[in-house]
Amino acid sequence: MKSEPKYTGLGIVLGAALGAVFGVLAGNIGIWLGLGLMLGLALAVPFRRRQRETGCPQCEAMHRVHAARRQV
Repeated sequence: MKSEPKYTGLGIVLGAALGAVFGVLAGNIGIWLGLGLMLGLALAVPFRRRQRETGCPQCEAMHRVHAARRQV
């Protein structure tokens, strides 16, 4: 099984890094670090949703079979 990229973790890390940089430049690390984390998570969510929607054809077929069994 392939490992899937973790966009949420990447968003947190990049947001914290950019927030810390802007916080040092602006002179208020606390506010900018929080803003960076929020923006990093906000940008990571659409990537995670898009990744779930684009599955492989084999997985899609398997999920259809499982859904059909649950309905019976």
